[in-house]
This record gives sequence, structure tokens and C-alpha cells, in this order.
Amino acid sequence: MNEILIVKPEKCVGCNACVRSCPAPEANTTRQLDDGRFITSINNDKCIACGECVKVCNHGARDFIDDTEECMARVIREKIVILASPAIKTILPTKWKGVLDWFRKQGCTIYDVSLGADICTWAHIRTMEQGKLGNIISQPCPAVVNYIEIYQPKLLKNLSPIQSPVSCLATYVKKYLRRTNPIAVISPCIAGKSEYNETGLIEYNVTIKKLMEYFDRNGINIPTDPGDDFEYKFDEQQGQLGSVYSRPGGLRDNLWLHNPELNITNSEGVHKVYPEIDMYGKMPESKHPQVFDVLSCEFGCNVGPASGTRQTVFDVMATMRSIEMEAKSRRKSKGIMGRGEDRLFKKFDDELRVSDFLRSYKPSMPTPMPSIAQLEPVFEKMGKHTEEEKNYNCHACGYNSCRDMAVAIYRGLNTPENCIVHAKSVLIARHSELARQHEHLAEITAECLELSGKLKSDVSKIHENMSNIGESTDATSERAAVVKDLLQNVVAFCNENPTMDADTVSQLVSILEMTISAFSALDDNVSSTHESSGLINKSIEDIIALVEKLNKALIKTEEASDVAEEPEAEEE
Repeated sequence: MNEILIVKPEKCVGCNACVRSCPAPEANTTRQLDDGRFITSINNDKCIACGECVKVCNHGARDFIDDTEECMARVIREKIVILASPAIKTILPTKWKGVLDWFRKQGCTIYDVSLGADICTWAHIRTMEQGKLGNIISQPCPAVVNYIEIYQPKLLKNLSPIQSPVSCLATYVKKYLRRTNPIAVISPCIAGKSEYNETGLIEYNVTIKKLMEYFDRNGINIPTDPGDDFEYKFDEQQGQLGSVYSRPGGLRDNLWLHNPELNITNSEGVHKVYPEIDMYGKMPESKHPQVFDVLSCEFGCNVGPASGTRQTVFDVMATMRSIEMEAKSRRKSKGIMGRGEDRLFKKFDDELRVSDFLRSYKPSMPTPMPSIAQLEPVFEKMGKHTEEEKNYNCHACGYNSCRDMAVAIYRGLNTPENCIVHAKSVLIARHSELARQHEHLAEITAECLELSGKLKSDVSKIHENMSNIGESTDATSERAAVVKDLLQNVVAFCNENPTMDADTVSQLVSILEMTISAFSALDDNVSSTHESSGLINKSIEDIIALVEKLNKALIKTEEASDVAEEPEAEEE
């Protein structure tokens, strides 16, 4: 499938609302970024384009792509065939005629999809009368068709072979009216694009929401018509009761109008219809209704994901009721209460062939479901070891069960870290480890403070002793200088005194000179010791300063540790 739904990663907050609302089990891929954020992207091959995620995303991270810009650029150059969905009347009750008039002024031809719905009803009735239809699932909704093709291909044998109202009208325009112009559909349906791509009947999917945004952005003013008249001069006749197809049970009501004995069950809404389709697939054929009339949107196409409507369901249904009454007033038939030969059907019988309004489908190969043994390693990664843990089913991940989440992880569509229960258990374990490390750090800090105190005391004593050494070396140096001077004077006296014995003097002088030399060496050593003591004192002062810083850091760490413990103490 071409890209229809898109994600804006910068706006995704990983809230899992899209996963929670999505009926397609493999349409979303959740991954964790390097910064720790989780974002969910779209697997377009498995997306059914129902648009439910666009409706539920409160952060603007989901959007869709249609053909409005391309179509409007082409409208300016050449005539386009416009097929108007009946839902345009309920979505734009006061502007739908103005919108169609604008296209007509551009040279476009306008056709009513309600007429295609009438053809769709006619084709079903005639095929049933011929006994060529078994129990069927209706297919006006392209999102439902996508789901069955991708996830329930075995039900394609039950999917009605009759084209949707839009494709019935496109076939009618091309084959019977022989129009060769490009065709654009104006509707509130996102998934319509996938049908148009598959059938090749329609070029442009123009959603009402994007179209009105285009008008606003380009300053195109659409006049308001407050009237409650639902007739319009289309280029071919206006449809009749096909106009109620856009509401829940619309096909059912049309079929019952022609054959009230039909066994028909209807279902709509993503959280109801798709589980019931899965249930349908598990039931024996004998329990299937003759017609299972299904729509993806809870209130039908009238509040489709690309409607952009502010209408409430009550507004929509009231408008729908008025449209139905107006359509019935235009319907011509024979028989009691309008049941019998329908003149429009008589026209179809005369002009159309049912075989022209059939389609085929393209099944996909379903992804194999992993076995219990294959899921065990996944559960281990999720921290789920017991049966109770494997069935917490909190839905926070967006899936209906822990098993569904495990299957998604096995298929590479999610990650164990996105399991809230697993994430909490990891956080608790890390918190316990941090608490244990915190206690150990507190013990080490206390020991360091004690050792630091002792170190500070010892360094102070060393500093004091060094100061004493410095004072002693100063005193010794002074005394050595005095003695040295004295001895030098004695030597001079001996040398100058002629009365003393020459040998005695010589011996005495030699001894004195040796003593002087020793005192010189002592003086040098004392000077060297003094210099060294100065360097030692400087180093000791640096050490004292560092010890002070260490003490302050340890005290700060201890205070921070005490503050961190206070909330836990309060909780206890």
C-alpha cells in the first residue's frame, strides 16, 4: 500500500494512544530513540488506513496524505469529473452546495455517489435473486476491505464481489456515460485511496477536511446556504435511498427495502467491527447472516476521519433523517408502502449489466503467529516469568494483552522497554541498587572524614615540628658563624704570636683550620636544611589547603545524602 498515514516524529510523545486505538495488529512500529524517547511509526504494508489513530492523537503526530493539492492543480488546467459522497451533506450542511458550485464553475462535471449506492443495492439484489451470492460481508468501506485482504484473507470468499458505491458510480461514468476525464472523489474517507489504487477507476481522493483547508489557505470563500433542501442539479440524476449508505446500517436498510426477509447483521466502529470480523472467521458458515453489513467508523462515513466536522452525532443523524425522507419522496415504485417494482431498478435492468460492477481482491500472506515456545524468550526479556506476570494485561503498551505485546516484540514491532510493568520493575531494581550503593558511599564518606581529621592533625604536628626545625637551623647557623669567627681570630692570633712554639702553633693552627672547615660544612648543611624546610613547609601548607577542601567536599556529600534520605523517611 502506498503511504497514506504519516507520522511526525518530532511530535510523537510515545503515549501509545495510536497503538491502543488501531485495529490492525501489525500497523505500528514502536522504537526507543537514543535520547530515551519512544516513538511509533507506521508500517504501511500492514496499515488499513482506517484513520482512527489520526482521530485519537492529541499531539498532532499523526496525519494523512490525500490528493487535494494535485487535484486542485489539475482542475485549473482541465475539466475533472467530481464524484460527491452523500456524507458531504451531513458534514457541510450549509456549504455542500457552494462547494459543488465552485467545482462546476471550474468546468467540472458533478455526479452523486448516492446514485452509485443505488446501483450497488441493485446489483446485490439481482445477484441474490439469481442465487449467485452466498453469505456475504459488505464492502462499501475500503478500510474493512484492507483489513480482510491483509489479516483475514480466508474471508475474501465471503467479501461481496459487488463494487462499492464509489466504484459503481465510477464504472457507470466511464463505461456507460463514456467520460474519459480524470475522476476525483470528495469524501471524508482516508482509506478510499487504497481502493482507487487497487481498482484503477479513480485518480484523486479529495478529503473534505483537506479540501476546506485548501479553500481557507487560498482565500476561497464558499457561500453559506442555510436551507434544508437536499436536492441538487447533478450532471446525471440524483441518487435516491443510496444517500443513507453513509450511516450505520445504510446498505442493510436499502436491502430490506427490497427484501425484508433477508437475515442481515450490521456492525461498525473499530473496537467492535474488526473483532467481530475475526469472530466471523472462526464461526461455521451455517451461523453466518446472509449479509454482514460493516463499517469501520462508529457513526458511519458521516463522521469519517477526514471529515473535519464539528457536527455532533445527533446533528448528523438528524440531517441524515431529513435526507432519507427527501430521498423517499423522490423514489417511485409500485406496491404497498413502496415495496415492489422500483422504477430506478427497472432503469438499471434495462441499461446496466451486473457483471460490469464486480471486482476482485488482492489477498496478502498473513504473518505466522509465533508459538508459545517462541514467545518464552520474549517474556523473559519483558521480565515476565510466571503465568500471573504474563497476564497482567494492563493495556498501557496499547495492546489488549501481554501476549499481544510479546507477539509484537517477537515480530520486531515493539521493544520490551515499552512495557510499563517491565520498566517499573527495572526502575525498582535500579533504585534498590542505588540505595545499596548510597549506603556504601555513606560508610566510605564517614571513614574518609575520620581519616581526613587524623590527617589534618598529623599534618599540623608536622608543620609545627618543621617550624621548630626552621627556628633551630636559624639559631644553629648564627652560633656556627660566631664560633667560626672566633676560631678564625684564634688562628690569626697563633700565627701572629712569636712566643709560641712553631710546631705547636703549626699543629694548633691545623686543628683550628679543620674545625673551621667543619663549621663551614655545618653552616652549608644548616643553610641547605633551612631551604629544604621552607619547601617542606610550602608543601605542607598546600596539603593543609587540600585537606580543607576534601573535608568540605565530604561534608557537602554527607549533607546531600541526608537530604536525599528525607523523602524516603517521610514515606516510611
